[in-house]
Amino acid sequence: MKKIVIVTDSNSGIFQEEAEKLGCFVIPMPFIIDGEEFFEGVNLSQDQFYEIQKSGKRITTSQPNINEIVSLWKKLLKDYDEVVHIPMSSGLSQSCETAKSFAKEFDGKVQVVDNKRVSITMKQSVLDAIKMAKDGKNAKEIKEWLEETALDSSIYLVVDTLKYLKQGGRITPAAAAIGMVLNIKPVLQIQGGKLDSLSKVLNIKSAKAKMIEALKRDVEGRFAKFANDGSLHISIAHTLNEENAQKFAEELKATFPKLQFDFVDSLALSIATHTGPKVLACGSCRVY
Repeated sequence: MKKIVIVTDSNSGIFQEEAEKLGCFVIPMPFIIDGEEFFEGVNLSQDQFYEIQKSGKRITTSQPNINEIVSLWKKLLKDYDEVVHIPMSSGLSQSCETAKSFAKEFDGKVQVVDNKRVSITMKQSVLDAIKMAKDGKNAKEIKEWLEETALDSSIYLVVDTLKYLKQGGRITPAAAAIGMVLNIKPVLQIQGGKLDSLSKVLNIKSAKAKMIEALKRDVEGRFAKFANDGSLHISIAHTLNEENAQKFAEELKATFPKLQFDFVDSLALSIATHTGPKVLACGSCRVY
């Protein structure tokens, strides 16, 4: 049986300490703050990030250095037969396509997965890949399964303020101004790695109702088969909103008693850059 190692990036919400426990490797995502480079989970913690964001300093995201990624692959291939690399969705970053082009030099020993996911559903893909490797699947088989099931996932989230969506160019200044005056809270969705609008509400209670409604459509519709066979799992994510996230998890467990709940995690900082604090999110996906 081949020795397979899984590599991902911190967009999965997996940081160095957890990666060591799981037996995988995580590439920290770079952030540029006032011209200085920081790395998620290395010299930029969640608390530091939100303090900086609150201060009004400009935060931008960047691709990981491809030379460092290639160096990691080479190092790992001294101890492992194959590498499965799971980067952030190609719908949200160019890093996936960049990694794919460089992986061609490794004669199939490095398989880059375009899993169309980010944050909690991306984390589940990493956990699935680890399990498949333990079950004896080779890198190509793992890549194929993750790409075949990539769109069997969704994330719904409510944003507390339009400020950061405006800063990131996700909405126009005029729309942001109107929304902030009316205290509108947008409910967003991530499907296939793209961030889109789902609905607009006036309070968190209505936002949670919209997200539960969207989950119900998934459970009873496109994900019905997975819900029935037990392979559909739900997770919760948040930004500086742990207490509400735990309460929301209890609401979802009561609404969907037959589904498996995996974890309550902090939302990846690459998403939080555009959403800001006090985000509440839920994700569902098919698992291995």
